[in-house]
Amino acid sequence: MIRLLKYAKKNQIYAYIGAVSKLIEAVFELFLPIFLARLIDRGINQGDTRYVLQMGGMMLGLSIAGFIFAMICQYFSSIASQGYGTELREVLTKKINTFSHKELDEFGPSTLITRVTNDVNQMQLALAMLIRLVIRAPFLSIGSIIMAFYISPKLSLIFAVLLPVFALMLGLIMWITIPLYKKVQQRLDDMAQTVSENMSGVRVIRAFARKRHELNRSTENSEQLSKANIIVNNISALMTPSTTLVMNLGIMIILYIGAVQTNNGASFQGEVLALINYMNQMLLALIVVANLVVIFTKSQASASRINEVLDTAVSIEDLPESSITDQLTDTQGTSAINFNQVSFDYGKKAAKALDIINFTVPVGNVIGITGPTGSGKSTLVQLIPRFYDVTEGSVTVFNQNVKNYRLKTLRNLIGYVPQKNTLFRGTIAENLRWGKEEATDEELYEALKIAQMDNFVRELPLGLYSPVSENGINFSGGQQQRLTIARALVSKPKVIILDDSLSALDYETDYKLRQALKKIKNASIIIVSQRLSSIQTADQILVMNNGIIENSGTHEYLLQESETYQKIYKSQTEPESIVLKEEKE
Repeated sequence: MIRLLKYAKKNQIYAYIGAVSKLIEAVFELFLPIFLARLIDRGINQGDTRYVLQMGGMMLGLSIAGFIFAMICQYFSSIASQGYGTELREVLTKKINTFSHKELDEFGPSTLITRVTNDVNQMQLALAMLIRLVIRAPFLSIGSIIMAFYISPKLSLIFAVLLPVFALMLGLIMWITIPLYKKVQQRLDDMAQTVSENMSGVRVIRAFARKRHELNRSTENSEQLSKANIIVNNISALMTPSTTLVMNLGIMIILYIGAVQTNNGASFQGEVLALINYMNQMLLALIVVANLVVIFTKSQASASRINEVLDTAVSIEDLPESSITDQLTDTQGTSAINFNQVSFDYGKKAAKALDIINFTVPVGNVIGITGPTGSGKSTLVQLIPRFYDVTEGSVTVFNQNVKNYRLKTLRNLIGYVPQKNTLFRGTIAENLRWGKEEATDEELYEALKIAQMDNFVRELPLGLYSPVSENGINFSGGQQQRLTIARALVSKPKVIILDDSLSALDYETDYKLRQALKKIKNASIIIVSQRLSSIQTADQILVMNNGIIENSGTHEYLLQESETYQKIYKSQTEPESIVLKEEKE
């Protein structure tokens, strides 16, 4: 947790102001019982009205000054803690954005969201409490004992006896509750993950009529979180009555001994009241310390999770901005993409997803990739923009190894359309300009025309500036696909990769879009699809199976030579015969 305090440096002046203000407020609070004792003993008991008013005025002044310094502390600690949280979120977000798909797969989106939100909030709270209470509480505890000793050395021995008893009780409760708080944190993570899955997969849940199942799962997680909280809160609740018991016992002892000493003339009434106040201050400050330990325990768990993200080694390191590879954009060669002895696995002793892949994509050619589900098609094309790094071999783009490019330079050469349509809340124009920030409206419409979407957009009341809901849910699946394709085309990339991105299109729109893509000058196109009609006119088709290129060639060649290709073709051209065969079996 201490490691993360370096991100509070930008706001450290506010933290110092807040801490000093709280310390001053604590000093004022320590002097109040002394003035109260003098007001009673020298003012009220001796009938000195002037002295009573003088002491009362000083107590009022100290109270007002303490209140002002307390407000100053609250204000500046809020600025410091919120600034700390902002800085921490920014650092975390930057780190996550450097992750390759490998690191993102290892963590998963739900836990990263929880770490950026809930865990950072916990760190903010810890810093705020550090500024407001960490100095004040110990200072009041120790200061109360010192002031009690100053007033009455004999009666202050009561403090020395009760303090270990009180500390033992707090320590026992903390020893029991701290592990339980860690369990609560884990239950909270589980609950957050369940909610995240339900929100992102709501359509799938409804499609499979799993509402009841997911509701039961959410209820179970909620009940587990509730039970964990109830257990730890019930044990923590013992702190108040037990500390109150110790406090009242101490007050009773002080009152008893103080009364005896007052009758004997060894003490004064005001001193006894001051000692009672110091007893309250000391024990209440220790309760605050106990609560701080709980807060910091939770924060330590959050800090560990945040540090886990920050300490994760990025498997794909980008090159510095001054790198000469910024100029490696010569696209005039004959080879757009080349795979040389490429093998790949997802790590953690996983089986090879790709094994000894060799093929070349000439500039201006259309390459189709097909094969059974899980054969490695998407994995293969994700190596080109370097979402993953190869395990063995090399991938080159325009005769340069992809590792020699800066990531931004490489990905500006490639227009990649993933399987899942992802649109962001905003307008159509804002989504399309992800491909090129400075693109004009004419350039956007040009990309939409190739994607067979321009007529639809032009007919909208607001045209390019029509709203897009979160995840593009106000558009159909086919419209979402065409918008994501247009977004990839805006920058006029030299390599276009459509990773199963035509599946939601009807055959006519699919055909028109592919014809429009072919007209893009010198563009090399890779189409991943299980629908053979989308790739049968390609210059070359790769047939993948179990992570290898089983065969390659034209549509006509593969119909004669590839058994896998023949099965896929028959399944799409002779569905009735296949259904009858299955029914007979």
